[in-house]
Amino acid sequence: MPLLAVVALAGLTYAFRIAGPLLRDRVTVPPAAERLLTSAAAVLLLALAATSALTQDGGFAGWARPAGVLTAGILAARRAPFPVVVLAAALVAAVLRRAGVR
Repeated sequence: MPLLAVVALAGLTYAFRIAGPLLRDRVTVPPAAERLLTSAAAVLLLALAATSALTQDGGFAGWARPAGVLTAGILAARRAPFPVVVLAAALVAAVLRRAGVR
């Protein structure tokens, strides 16, 4: 990536981050819009997780990866420690792949 593009992205990122505190008192967001934005963020994150878990190179990733992600989701919902969640998900995916499940 050219140096000019890196500098431009860094500057825009900094400007975007500093705009929040500077504009906090000047811009008001209606409560309905706040609820919608909160829901939209959760839906976007879920869509990203589903896409990453289910696809690889434009096709289906196989059953081992979604099984690992499901394992991680269940453990995270039960508030397991993060290292346990990651290791369990990796272990489930590895065992399934070793057993021949793609």
